Amino acid sequence: MQLSSCSQSALSLPVRQAIDEYLDVWVRRGADWGYWMDQVALARTEFARMIHANVEDIAVLGSVSDAASAIASALRFDTGRPEVVTSTLDFPSICHVWLAQQPRGAQVRLVQAEAGRTDTAQRIAAAISERTALVSVSQACFYDGQIVDIAATGRAARAQGALQFVDAYQSAGSVAIDVRAQEVDILAAGAQKYLLGIPGIAFLYVRPALARQLVPTVTGWFGRVNPFAFDPAQLDFADSATRFNTGTPPMMCASVARASMALLNEIGVPAIEAYLQQLSAVAIEEAARLDLEVASPLDPAAKGANTAIRIADADAVQERMLQSGYVVSARNDVIRIAPHFYNTADDVVGALRELARLTR
Repeated sequence: MQLSSCSQSALSLPVRQAIDEYLDVWVRRGADWGYWMDQVALARTEFARMIHANVEDIAVLGSVSDAASAIASALRFDTGRPEVVTSTLDFPSICHVWLAQQPRGAQVRLVQAEAGRTDTAQRIAAAISERTALVSVSQACFYDGQIVDIAATGRAARAQGALQFVDAYQSAGSVAIDVRAQEVDILAAGAQKYLLGIPGIAFLYVRPALARQLVPTVTGWFGRVNPFAFDPAQLDFADSATRFNTGTPPMMCASVARASMALLNEIGVPAIEAYLQQLSAVAIEEAARLDLEVASPLDPAAKGANTAIRIADADAVQERMLQSGYVVSARNDVIRIAPHFYNTADDVVGALRELARLTR
């Protein structure tokens, strides 16, 4: 039973079909650039539809770390705004991107956040000042699933003249996102988790007016106005978020992402979010009945799909759960039970009961 969408979601029929189609095209046509570019464009379209953006506001990169690095390369830290504000519960890879800017003058301020709490947005907002260049926020925490109100942190950033970068890797596909209504500056998400895809591709949204102001120093031929002009002497950045593209897009990953996100968009992410909140309520109630310690917020509305259970030797327990037929995900001292729309309450209850049995 697959309950690890916070790490890798289950394989859907549309994804399997997309992989088979890609392999068939490869065998029959070789390097079919027309097909490849169509798949990348369709994937961008599906992601834009999911977050209520325009397709030209979406760039395609290899990972969320690549997306954050491209944004970091376009920032200046020598203009009186050296600070990047982030939290101790953000995914380490993104924090490392900001720390890597320290030789360029960046000063990283790590706000202390605590698992199971619901006040992380307020803590981040309180740390923002006139010295802040960027606020980096995980909309849903990889560890305990807690949701950060990105509209609130975005307002606090704007009030001080700062930008906000949203890591939506643990939320896109399971939490409704509207970048216009939530006034998001920059948002990135990978396809591997709740987007039902595979590793190797990420989507980067940049607010249109902001995209035209930022000039990345991490680039490649797909960041050009016309990549197929093949002009080595002309560095002409595209007049949209696509200026953050770098090298050749991950074609097969784009084919998969196109299929997986089309499925999610057909169902509707708001409906998926509401259902996953019901499963969260089931998980929290059952964990309490089994006397399992929940590391996540106890309010289903304050968390994403992931319900984290504190377990000693979580990695070993993860393997034992797999042997029992449950695919879950360990992180440090927690086992994450992370269902998606295809899971049932019985799946969640069964996993928790097996977890309780294995740890006693």
